[in-house]
Amino acid sequence: MATEITIDTGTNELLCAIRDRVAIITLNRPEARNSLSDHLTPALRTMIRTCGENPDVGVLLITGAGTAFCSGGDVKGMGANRDKKKQDMSYDEKVADLQERQRLLTGALVSVRKPTIAALPGPAAGAGLAIAMACDIRIAAESAFVSTGYLRVGLSGDYGIAWLLTRLVGTARARELMFTADKVDAARCERIGLFNRVVPDAKLQEEAFAVAKSMAEGPTIALRYMKDNLDEALTFDFATARDHEAERLIRTTMTADHREAVQAFIEKRKAVFKGK
Repeated sequence: MATEITIDTGTNELLCAIRDRVAIITLNRPEARNSLSDHLTPALRTMIRTCGENPDVGVLLITGAGTAFCSGGDVKGMGANRDKKKQDMSYDEKVADLQERQRLLTGALVSVRKPTIAALPGPAAGAGLAIAMACDIRIAAESAFVSTGYLRVGLSGDYGIAWLLTRLVGTARARELMFTADKVDAARCERIGLFNRVVPDAKLQEEAFAVAKSMAEGPTIALRYMKDNLDEALTFDFATARDHEAERLIRTTMTADHREAVQAFIEKRKAVFKGK
């Protein structure tokens, strides 16, 4: 049985453990549907960076405790309980502050050069949905649902939600989901490409971890280059993306992992990759 290493996140509101090269990051405010807070959010930013840079981690798996993934920002904190320091900031200071917080959360998550998976045991809304969409893959329980949510609190969106949503489901559906803030059930999320797969509630963590473990056992250099290729497919023209893809393929032919994969194929055994 694999050894699990517990990582100190600095708060009980976020848990992190590494098992079989998978960093399992758990938002742990089930009583508040894992909404973001002044303790959870900074810890999450730190864990994304730390696990993204850790050579002993092959995949990041982000999930939520209890029956929710993340309900987004703490709506109660948007009213009379607002942070006095932030209230006193100028408009430009508030913009710069939010831009930096976004860069270090969904921005950092998109930038991780390892596979990232969101496992949704329940709803994801607002910034919580943005976090899920910033991951490469989303696996959801049958009872999960999503809502952009911003319309309901008179806000326009943050953490890159419009960009992420448009690229996952297309502009027409993204506009519908932003302008209505409707709840979208797991089955429809899978149909429109927002979820990669939907599984029975009781099987979510087991199946999500199995997918993560399989990827974590893979050739890390090749996976990193795959992410580069896939990212460029969204922004580069075909000729440029194709040429960069060729460069990366030649680099991977020079790796020990490639040689191991070929030898394992010849010997009809499972390859053991070492990230070299």
